[in-house]
Amino acid sequence: MKIYEFTGAPNPRRVRVFLAEKGITVPLVQVNIATADNRKPDFLKINPMGGLPVLELDDGTHIAESVAICRYFEEIHPEPRLMGIDAKDEAIVEMWNRRMELGVLAMTAASFRNTSDFFKGRIPQVKEYGEVARNAAVKALEWLDKELADREFIAGPRYTIADITALIGIDFGRTTAIKIQDNQKNLARWHQAVSSRPSAKAS
Repeated sequence: MKIYEFTGAPNPRRVRVFLAEKGITVPLVQVNIATADNRKPDFLKINPMGGLPVLELDDGTHIAESVAICRYFEEIHPEPRLMGIDAKDEAIVEMWNRRMELGVLAMTAASFRNTSDFFKGRIPQVKEYGEVARNAAVKALEWLDKELADREFIAGPRYTIADITALIGIDFGRTTAIKIQDNQKNLARWHQAVSSRPSAKAS
């Protein structure tokens, strides 16, 4: 078993933090996005979509998409539960994880992809959309600050994958100056708490 990933990218970090919370160690194989190694024929045989991370099982099965990888490990290594403890809780965690994925992580990533020189000449960039995405992420953080006024973590009283997704999205937002504002006390309190967990330092 091994995971193909790239240390500087947000979705591979999401899987690393998830595994660190569970105390699971999996060998990591670096695939350099900066030199487009993920778009070369050898890697496209592993994941035709070219995305990272990809989990390779001992039987040769390849599982792409970070949440799918996390779900696999949740099933084979249930504790601590990071994706819900029963049907109701699983649905709530999934709801909040999707909100963090679409409203925070996807928007910060879209802002970076469409405005950064890192992708210049490599993918079609629409700078106007990058600004739209950036503004959407900023609004999402304003909303999330209000949501966190009455609970410790994103999906309720327990740390879950929703917190991991939000952490990754907010931290990655720094690449385009998306950040927690001084008046967002609830969000700052939450971010300090989740950033202080050993898993947040997973390399």
